[in-house]
Formats: sequence, C-alpha cells, structure tokens
Amino acid sequence: MNLYRATGTIGGLTMVSRIAGFARDMLLARILGPGMAADSFFVAFQLPNIFRRLFAEGAFSAAFVPLFSRKLGKDGELDAAERFSSEVVSVFLPILLLFTAIIELAMPAVIWLMASGFQDVPGKFELTIALSRITFPYLMLISMVALLTAILNSMSRFAAGASFPILLNIVLIAAILLGDQLRGSSGDDILIAYVLAGGVAVGGVVQLLWLWFWMRRSGFTLRLHRPRFTKDVKELGIIILPATFGAGVYQISQLVQLFFATQLPGGSVSHLNFADRLNQLPLGVIGIALGTAILPALSRHIGAGEKEQADRVQSNAIELAMLLTLPAAAALMICAPAFVSAFFLGGAFDAADVAITSQVLAALVAGLPAYVLIKVLTPAYFSRKDTKTPVYAAAIVLTFFITFNIVMIDRLGIVGIATATAIGAWFNVAILYTLLWKRGHYRMHAALIRRLMSQLLAAGAMTAALYFLIPYVAPWFGGGVIERVLSIGALVFVGMLVYFGAAALTGALDKSKLALLFKKKASQ
Repeated sequence: MNLYRATGTIGGLTMVSRIAGFARDMLLARILGPGMAADSFFVAFQLPNIFRRLFAEGAFSAAFVPLFSRKLGKDGELDAAERFSSEVVSVFLPILLLFTAIIELAMPAVIWLMASGFQDVPGKFELTIALSRITFPYLMLISMVALLTAILNSMSRFAAGASFPILLNIVLIAAILLGDQLRGSSGDDILIAYVLAGGVAVGGVVQLLWLWFWMRRSGFTLRLHRPRFTKDVKELGIIILPATFGAGVYQISQLVQLFFATQLPGGSVSHLNFADRLNQLPLGVIGIALGTAILPALSRHIGAGEKEQADRVQSNAIELAMLLTLPAAAALMICAPAFVSAFFLGGAFDAADVAITSQVLAALVAGLPAYVLIKVLTPAYFSRKDTKTPVYAAAIVLTFFITFNIVMIDRLGIVGIATATAIGAWFNVAILYTLLWKRGHYRMHAALIRRLMSQLLAAGAMTAALYFLIPYVAPWFGGGVIERVLSIGALVFVGMLVYFGAAALTGALDKSKLALLFKKKASQ
C-alpha cells in the first residue's frame, strides 16, 4: 500500500464529497437560512451521525481493521476474513436494530438532553423530535456502510469507501430542491425540513447499496447467520469496548457542544454548522484521508515488529498533513468573511449571518492543524491495540471544554464554543504525542521538525500576501456568481503560488514525496 497514492485517492474523492456538501449547504443557507427549521434539521441530522462516529467509524473501525488484516493474511486469502466478517455482522446488525428501536421510543428524552434550549421557542422542540425520528434509522444503514468500508480499506480498495458520502449529498441536494418546489409560495420552511429528513434515510439506503456492490465486485462475500459470540467476536468486543468509551468521550463533547449551542439565540446551531462546513473541507480531505490510509499500514508494520517502517509511515503522514493543512488553516482564518460571503451570502442568509459565521469559522480553524494531527496520531495507538490512552486524553479535553464554556459562553457566545473546541484539540495533540514520545513508540526526527518550521514560515508568507490582496477583491465577495468565483479563485491562486513558492525556497516542500501521490507503483 502506497500511503501517498492511497491518501490522494481518499482525499480526492473526499474533496468531491465536500464540494457536493458545499452545494448542499449553500442551498440550505439561501432557502432556509439560520432559523427554526434549519436548527431543528441540523440537530436531527447530527444525532445519527454522532452515534455513527461512536459505534461505527471510530471504535468499530479501530478494533476491526487490525483483526481483519490479521485474518486476511499476507497472501490476501479471503476465506478466514469472510468467515470473521460474517460472524461480526451477524452480531452487529441485531444490536443496531435493538438500539435504533430504543432510541426511537426515547426520542423526546434524547432531544431534551441534546437541545433543551429549543423548548423556549414554540414548536421547535417538537419539530426536532419528529425530524430526529425520521433521520435516526440512518444510523443502522451507515453503520453497515462503515463495516463494508473497513473491509474494502483493509484490502487496499479505498475508492468505494471514500466516495459514498457523495451519494448522500446528491440525495440531500435533490431533497432541498424538491422541498422548495413543494412549498411553492407558501414559505413553509418546516415542509422542506421534513423532506430533508426523509432524504437522509433514503441517502443511507443508496450508500449501503453502493458499498454492497463494490464489496461483491471485489470478490468478498458476507453471510448472515444466527448470532454467535465466537472467540473472534469476543476478541473484537474486548478491544472495541474501551474504544467505544474513548469515542464516546469525543462524541459526548459533540453533544455538549450542541447542548451549549442550543442555549444561545436562535440560529446559533446553524451558524456553527455553516462555519464547520468550511472547516471540514481540509479536515476531511487531509486528516480523515491520512488517518484511514495509515491504519492498515501501521498495523502490519507494528505487528511484524518493523518499528523503523512504522516510524517512517507516521512521519510521512505528519509531514504531508501539515504541508497541506497549515496553509488551509491560515487562509480560512484571514479570509473567513470572504469565503463565508462567497459561499453562503444571499436569500435568507444576510450580512449579519456572514459576520457571525465568519467569527465562528476563524475560531474553529485555529485548531484545524490539531484536528488533523489527532487523526494522524491516533492510529499509532489503535494499531498497537491500545484504545485506552485516547480515552484518557479525550476525557481530559472534555473536562476542559465543559469548564471553558461554563465560564465563557455568556461573554463569547457561539464564538466561545468554537474557541474552546480549537484549544481543546491542541491540548489533545499535546497529550497524544507526549505519551508516544515517553513510551518510545514514536519521536519526530530533527529533519521532520525543520521541515515543519519551514512550512510555518511559508504559511506566514502566504498570510501576508492574502492580507494585502483582500481589500482589492473584497467588493466581489457578495457579487454575482462570476464575481464570487473570480474573487475566491484569486485568493486561492495567489495563496497557493506564494505558499508553495516559499515552501520550495525554505525546504518545506519535499518534491520526491509529493511525486509519489501520482505514481501508480511506488514503495511505501
């Protein structure tokens, strides 16, 4: 497996998904705006996604991939891996069905815990409950998608798993347009919210069918049996339990973030969501792609006792992550009003919304490099079957996050929540790296540190260039489509030109490693 090519595949497809997500949220901003219907939908949409990250993508993948890779064997034989996966899915699916049924029945209590502040607005709390009951079955569908994705990723087939989010965004875009057509001139935003909620469930079905097709295309077969807790399933459970608690701490922080946001004035949840849409673009393209790509490689090298090769994978991931993330964070921070205006301004999203969302975005992206580093450092623990340490780190950060918001939310509002998130991410990175260093698992070498310092200098040069350019293109940010495209294009072009030029001059750019992204056959 070539780390650079795998990262390029996952990152490229994730970029397409993020662009589709932008189109989705641009339509949402113009058609619904930051209001009651949008706030309720975003909470209903987050609910299954929070549990998805808890059960499926985080804890499950971290535990499943190393065991599956071991079953797959060096020669790629499928029999043992198919048997293990069938045993897992036969236990996994009934648990998901039972959990979904319980949450559906307890939905009023769940929404009260997540968004009790909505009770202050007539009808908002009830709307959120109704929408959440429609969206929550998505958890079961996307969890099965995560299982199939883990199988394909372990077989070094990354494209199908990286492309399925595109399908959901396409379905949701169609749902927004359909809802707008159905409401006509009535101005009924709630109707659009209901159509969107239904679109989430439909999108889950489409995603599952897509992954199932590619799994069968790869020659892999899953069979449902009577649930049995075999030796392998028990081993998975022993590993996954602490990983679930670890992911649980992180997801609790998401629930806490949502809880605090719902206590603020109406539209705050929407402002945070729209800002995070811009923040998630580099995070998904770089951080998630790298984290997904390096876990199987680290698991194989560490399992074989090949520490030098494992260290090289880890260092290459950090270098590539920061090379691409630092300029993204700096550009989003200094150009926040430009990007928010160009993408969202118009219709129900006005200048006041731009101002608030820009402040939230600037605070969020201050932690963007840290968010990516967490994705890159965490596999170093998971590949060693250590799912406890990230739990402790996440618990410490959660304590800080809650304390910060209790003290500062009245002063800083929604910007305070974003600020606490960014500071907490850097705190998490410090804990994860320090423990790896102390245990002798991984230490950054001098050459990598020098290159990271050079990347910081290049990002500084780019920031200065953008600072002087912004006043000249500012009048175009809220103009027509062509003006917006040209203004953002100018910022991106100048930013990339200055950053990569400065990176080449300062030694931050390792051309030989970047070239591997485009090679079909390159050694790891």
